[in-house]
Parts: sequence; structure tokens; C-alpha cells
Amino acid sequence: MTENSLASELRRDFHGALIAPGDAEYDEARRIWNGMIDRRPALIAQCGGTADVVAAVNFARKKGLAVAVRGGGHNVSGNAVCDGGIVIDLRPMKRVTVDPDRRLARAEGGVTWREYDRETQRHGLASPGGAISTTGIAGLTLGGGFGWLSRSYGLACDSLVAAELVTAKGEVLTASDRENPDLFWGLRGGGGNFGVVTRFEYRLYPVGDLYAGLILYPRSEAGAFLRMFADLTAGAPEELSTMAALLSTPDGYPAVGAFCVYNGPRPAGERALAPVRAFGTPLLDDVGLKPYTDVQQAFDAGFPAGKRNYWKSSFLAALEPGCTDTLVGCANRAPSPLCVVGIEHMLGGAVARVGADATAFDTRDADYNLLLLGMSDDPEMDAAIKDWAREGWQQVQPYATGAVYVNYMDADEADRITDAYGSSHYARLVALKKRYDPDNLFRLNQNIDPAT
Repeated sequence: MTENSLASELRRDFHGALIAPGDAEYDEARRIWNGMIDRRPALIAQCGGTADVVAAVNFARKKGLAVAVRGGGHNVSGNAVCDGGIVIDLRPMKRVTVDPDRRLARAEGGVTWREYDRETQRHGLASPGGAISTTGIAGLTLGGGFGWLSRSYGLACDSLVAAELVTAKGEVLTASDRENPDLFWGLRGGGGNFGVVTRFEYRLYPVGDLYAGLILYPRSEAGAFLRMFADLTAGAPEELSTMAALLSTPDGYPAVGAFCVYNGPRPAGERALAPVRAFGTPLLDDVGLKPYTDVQQAFDAGFPAGKRNYWKSSFLAALEPGCTDTLVGCANRAPSPLCVVGIEHMLGGAVARVGADATAFDTRDADYNLLLLGMSDDPEMDAAIKDWAREGWQQVQPYATGAVYVNYMDADEADRITDAYGSSHYARLVALKKRYDPDNLFRLNQNIDPAT
């Protein structure tokens, strides 16, 4: 059976666009954020609604096709596209509705954070999202999801009130505290293992302008800067979220700095950020009052679609001097000026106040998340940036907690899946997987194998 005959057969039950190899739109439709991923699905099913998702899931199950699910297509591992199977593409599903009185928002599975924020900010409201606005709400939320508002209001999955999901059997279920609560527990951190989430309902919070911005210093001051950053974050108020970074400026100059976000009154923000701004003579200081949407989009230009990405990540318990010295050395060996060493301080606060067993997301007691972003625009550098990220990750393990953020796992890290959840949460997730997807139809993800 040819790819086009697959499309013809599915067409009887499917109302959205079907794209197969040879179609004019095919190469653009199969392209995802990470330019290192180049896969050729047999069929791309662009769903117009939940009924289309049901039809695509049933078709894939009956035909024995591999299934990739695409929301934003931003995951570094490239799970949103597959070779030879079907891509269930949710990008046409963009509806967002906001109830400002109840402070609730509903959004379909193809919505990105930029699109979600645009609608909620019309009412001065927001839900905790990620740090790059082109990321899809689906993948980020299902993996837990932390960002600039997390220390104030928790993870993205902590604001999730309910979800509509299409299971491997083609059933449409609602998951919430009242309906299918076991599934609702698993969706909040367990990734896309249990089905295709077609609609999310979130709790909203009042969010206005934020006191925020990027501060950069010469790389030669990196050691002292990171020691100051460790002291700053050790006593930071919950309103302050930060990310320190060892990076290069657009003209290739090595730098160290931090992007800082204060969710509160400007005078308090000025006091909180004073140690960063008074550290020395900055190369750049653009801190000031900014609309929330500007803060959410501040990293977009630095992480455009099409760059070649390979990441390694670990949670860190503390920023000891040995750890920061190791990270400075790693950054100074970067093979590409696009590579970044990032230290995210977005946990603690409201994240840590949620019970350890309340959601599948497991690591609520870590202070920092380390992210080694290997990035280039040259295919011939792929091996070099992978080696750099792996070597740096190995060197920092003495300072790591042993846990990993599931949304940052790359495609070659399947053996770290239990590190993302811990043994007890992982066992509970395996039981859920056996119940909702015993044949592992949804396996192109950070997979929880029902046969484990």
C-alpha cells in the first residue's frame, strides 16, 4: 500500500488535511524545531478537532503504524515526527477561550504559549508557561513545565484543572480530580504516554508588567559572577526567578550573565536584583518593566527553528564552587558560539509546596536545573556538539541529584527515564500505561514501557 493510498483510506473518516510524500506541502509539514531531526513519515494528519484525532488514532492502531504526536513540535528529541508512520498533527487546533471571572482558560492541543499568552493577557491573566513562547502548551505541560512564574504559582501542570484525551483505543476521556483521577495524576508530568490530549483547562493568575531583563558581563568574570548568583538565589524571594548563562553575544563575544524576572512591585524587584546589577560594569543591562508577553518571548530569537540542537540536563542540589568552576571550563570549551550553559533557578517556592506525590512530576526539592545546550547551524558540527554536551554533563555529575527533567531528555537517553520519576512514581506510571496503552501505541516520547 502506497502512502497516497493510506491517505485515501483514512479520508473516509477524516476531515482535516492529509499530507503524504510527494505533496507540495510535505517537506514543510514534516519540519520541526530541531534542525538535527530529518524524518519522513508516511502520512501527516492535520487534525481539525477531536473527531479527527480519534479517526487518526484508530487508523494507526488498525494499520500497525508508528504514531508521532505533534503539538508545538519544539521537543529537542524530535518525537513530534517519525519515519514511515503517521504524524497526528494538532497544529490546526488553535482555539483558546478565557473565562476571566472564574479565572479559567481552555486551549486546544495545537496552541503555543505565545498564542495562549496573547489571549489570557487581554484580561491581565496568565498561567505558568515555559521560557520560549514557540513551545507548545501540550508537551510542556505534560512533562511538568516550569518557567518564569513557577516559583510564584507552580508548574504548568499544577495549574491544569482538566484535560480531554483520546486513548489508544480511540476513546475520548476527561481527566480531572473528579473524573479518571488516576489518569489526571499521570498526565501531570508523565508526558504523552497515555494518549493524545486535545484540550487543556488551566487555572489563571493575575499577572501584569514584570520587572525583568538580561544582564551580561565579560566571560573573564564568570567564576565570581556565578558565586554571586549562588548567593543571590540561595536567599531569593519566591517572586524572583532567574537563569544564569554562559553564552556568546551575537557578535561572538564570550559572556556570562543572567535573565532575571521579578513578579511583583518594581521597588521590591529593584532590591532583589541589586546584587546582579551592581556586580560590575555590564556589557548589557536591559532590566526594566516589561509586558509579560515580552518576557515570555525574550528567548525566542536566540532559539530559532532550524538550528541543530543536542541537549544534556541534570537537576543540581546546590551551586558549589567546584560545580561552577566545572561549568565555566565547559563553556570555555564550547565548539560553537551558539552553545549555552544555562542554570535555571525556577523551582522552589510554590513548586516545592505541592505534595511530592500529588503529580507524576517528581523533582520538587531541587534548587537548580542545569542545561547544556549544544547548538550549531552546521551539520558537520553535530558530533562535536554532542561530545561537548556529554563530556560536560559527565563532569558535573558529582554535583547533580541524579534526577532529570523529562522535557529536556534527548532521544538517546531512554535509559534515564526512571531518573525522571523515581522508582515509586515510575512504577505507578507503568501501571497506568498498562491500563491505558498496553500495546505502547504511544511510544514515540520519553517512553514509559508497559512491559517494564
